[in-house]
Amino acid sequence: MDTLRYPIGRFTHDGLVSDADLITWIDAIEALPAQMKAAVDSLADAQLDTPYRPGGWTVRQVVHHVPDSHLNAFVRFKWTLTEEVPTIKAYDEKGWAELPDTRVVPIATALEFLTALHARWGGLLRALDRTAFARTFVHPVSGPTDLARTTGMYAWHGRHHLAHITRLAECEGW
Repeated sequence: MDTLRYPIGRFTHDGLVSDADLITWIDAIEALPAQMKAAVDSLADAQLDTPYRPGGWTVRQVVHHVPDSHLNAFVRFKWTLTEEVPTIKAYDEKGWAELPDTRVVPIATALEFLTALHARWGGLLRALDRTAFARTFVHPVSGPTDLARTTGMYAWHGRHHLAHITRLAECEGW
């Protein structure tokens, strides 16, 4: 079950974040919208409404969750770049995934939103220097973290949910 929940494993990064790490992670963030679109383009409604694992979200919910989550991340980056060690607001991702928009708004809208959001976010990330990446925020649950490590975590987050979709499609023969 853990391989279904975490198909690429959990996010880990030991030691300092290198410039090469940041470039790789920013590349992954910028590439995600096209990868997500390619993964779901040929899926029918019944396939989009299939959970990626027992008790898990449907593919449709995952497609809507990623821009929801990454929008929160983008705002956290903006707060961190404009405020001194802000305490950010956590959000109820499970609650958001259950809201009616995840069922009634076409996934094309979520994918367009993800594309625009990642274009803005990627542009911001590429413009930051090492001092900016060292800035920190405080998450009310997990504590303080810096923007460099957060970049890696969200690069992982996108790949993580993309793998939910692609592994399900592979297992189901879609």
